Amino acid sequence: MTDYETISPTAFGRVLRAMGMNLLCRDVRGMAAFLSEVFGLRVYRLSSDFAIIEHDGMILQLHSDGTFGAHPLLGLVPESAPRGGGAQIYLFGIDPDEAVARANPVMVLEAPRDKPHGLREATILSPEGYAFSPARAL
Repeated sequence: MTDYETISPTAFGRVLRAMGMNLLCRDVRGMAAFLSEVFGLRVYRLSSDFAIIEHDGMILQLHSDGTFGAHPLLGLVPESAPRGGGAQIYLFGIDPDEAVARANPVMVLEAPRDKPHGLREATILSPEGYAFSPARAL
């Protein structure tokens, strides 16, 4: 098991596999708190600039805008929310009814419901404007 609290950046880069996701955030700490409090995701290496988020063995990274100062992607990110328009981030295995109960009601875009594709899911907007959908199999 990887110790995400103490791993060096170089070693961390070597353990990443398959597909990764990085979200640029104005407030890394706030976004990490949202992911932990609403969805129960594990947070590692939390700082104002960076966090490692883990869900069921999958890794999500949060970076502050300032860490992307020289990256061309930063120029495409809108200054005001929503930042993640058009993207839906599924969190499989998380009960949507429980997540919605913990979320700010104003941020719930779609209440939990059973879908024809065999999932019960909801959609909750993060403080940064990203759409997260907790979902579980029916």
